[in-house]
Amino acid sequence: MDIAVAEASNYNPQSVFMASSHPGTFIVCTYFVAWAIYARNHNVFDLPVQNLTHVLYAFANLDADGRVFLGDAWADTDKHYEDDSWNDTGNNLYGNFKRLGLLKKANRHLKVSLSIGGWTWSTNFAGVAANPQKRANFIKTSIELMNNLGLDGLDIDWEYPKTPEDAVNYVSLLRELRQGLDQYAASKGDSNPYLLTGAMPCGETQYSLLRLGEMNQYMDAFYLMAYDLAGSWSNVAGHQSNLHKGQVSVDKAVQHYIRQGIPSHKVVVGMPIYGRAFQNTNGIGHPFDGIGPGTWEQGVYDYKHLPMAGAVEYYDAESVSSYSYDPTKRELVTYDTPLVIDRKVDYIAQNRLGGAMFWESSADHKSDHDRSLIGSVNNALRRHGPLDRTPNHLNYPTSVYDNVRAGL
Repeated sequence: MDIAVAEASNYNPQSVFMASSHPGTFIVCTYFVAWAIYARNHNVFDLPVQNLTHVLYAFANLDADGRVFLGDAWADTDKHYEDDSWNDTGNNLYGNFKRLGLLKKANRHLKVSLSIGGWTWSTNFAGVAANPQKRANFIKTSIELMNNLGLDGLDIDWEYPKTPEDAVNYVSLLRELRQGLDQYAASKGDSNPYLLTGAMPCGETQYSLLRLGEMNQYMDAFYLMAYDLAGSWSNVAGHQSNLHKGQVSVDKAVQHYIRQGIPSHKVVVGMPIYGRAFQNTNGIGHPFDGIGPGTWEQGVYDYKHLPMAGAVEYYDAESVSSYSYDPTKRELVTYDTPLVIDRKVDYIAQNRLGGAMFWESSADHKSDHDRSLIGSVNNALRRHGPLDRTPNHLNYPTSVYDNVRAGL
């Protein structure tokens, strides 16, 4: 499929499709990571779709020329599950994206976006965003992927713009991408806009650089990465996702985005489904030495394994945060609990924010477990209002995959 992109100078977002937003309803979103299907044994069909409105698929990569491409073809498009035939004719989609398509078909409220970049694959963003030809390639190839895979939008995870020039170029990238998405929708006669969102920083150094007011007109939601506020890089053991208090907090970041002109209903609060560990410490605010082995990477533990044996779980009402501490090991792990989630949801409702986002689904308890964080957010938000029920997209007549064109 050839995605045409008109000149940015001729584009007025008011005249085509404005990015859709629905104040009064809440988003419940999670990242699904491609590598979860391996050692974690967490598959698309394990997603608690009844508790979700959006899924962000992590990640697509981009090369130095702006080409966006998938990072793991076997997991993403090729893997055959037990009910997949090896005798299908034509060119058909399998892997995680077929499974996501089937979930969308069965759950018309579930929207799936392709997240591009991430911590590891953000290297080329600055060079691509600075060059009009490379931006055009980025837009063309990312929308082609969205179309071919049968998705509902694109999520930009640039970690992080580092200069004022990066910030200006980020706006250009978003403007042209919004234009491309709206032209793609118009080419199909589709009045339901495609989503353009971003994973956004909560560190003052990073967010103060961004031209948020300019970015706003092109984006549907700002997914705040409101975690990793403390970790191995810190001087002392600290809360990684505290709502209040401290030099860095979720509230401080949220209020900055709103002051910069982002409508509150577009601000979505990210929450961790994991804990960050500090070893050889006497507690919050004290020095530490080491971060421990973690579940899959050093210093990071899946939430479903917390608190670990021998540790006691604590709640800090002033900062709205929780942690566990093992006095024998002198190990502290900072993470969110259902009680923290409940208080954060009260904050989301009081500030008329857009909802909640999680990194990432494989580390949670099963949806019917009383400590499931996604389940806790879902239940708490529903006390304040309905979840987003805008329909997803199922019509992709120009997809390269026969079964996507046929609606899977």
